[in-house]
Amino acid sequence: MDLEIAQNRIIDFIRNEISKAGVNGAVVGISGGIDSALAAALTVKALGKDKVLGIHMPEPGLTPAADSKDSKALANWLGIEFQTIDISGIISAFIAAVPQSESADKLCRGNLKARVRMSLLYFHANRMNRMVIGTGNKTEILLGYFTKYGDGGVDLEPIGGLYKTEVWELSRRLGIPDPLITKKPSAGLWAGQTDEAELGISYVKVDKVLRMLEKNEDPETILSTLGVSVEQLNSVIKRIESNEHKRKAPSVPEIN
Repeated sequence: MDLEIAQNRIIDFIRNEISKAGVNGAVVGISGGIDSALAAALTVKALGKDKVLGIHMPEPGLTPAADSKDSKALANWLGIEFQTIDISGIISAFIAAVPQSESADKLCRGNLKARVRMSLLYFHANRMNRMVIGTGNKTEILLGYFTKYGDGGVDLEPIGGLYKTEVWELSRRLGIPDPLITKKPSAGLWAGQTDEAELGISYVKVDKVLRMLEKNEDPETILSTLGVSVEQLNSVIKRIESNEHKRKAPSVPEIN
């Protein structure tokens, strides 16, 4: 991929979509990870720093202090307006109001946190007549590795055409602070969670698998070429198939 071409196309995309919608700017959730850092940086290049609001939504006691520090540092580096919103009170109120939440598993609770963050982003976007910028990359979207109507609930996905490894490459090109690039990717939805441990495969390998699947390479060729295990390949394929509903608008029955 030609990174300069990709960068310019993404910037033009953001600028054109914001203009078509007739809104005043953008709101970006900044987690302290590289995806949101790149999405925010490209949005600033497209719209200017005065039209971008960055919001960090930690859960104290769970969100690493380094993520909050890096989020603030990124906002300062970009020169954008920045807010921090503690989501723990909202989560506690939900749990208190819904007795069943006490026995919910960590995935159910984690998805709740992602949806609370989405609601906060849209509250501020509505308040300011802006659009919500997504931070999902191509790897996550193909695998369905996101929360439906959580971090997947956005208006635009500017880095949705970049594999995770390309996100790292473009981020280096833009000079995004190195700690954000080298940090272990994590959705931060529960203690100790990391993306690669949950996926059971590194981003470097899964990107190679996805590229070969897009070229309709057969499983035997993928296995012999990349050195991934049968279990890893089957897990990737299963995620793509079972999460197809996340990549589509809600299904509607044929009536007439």
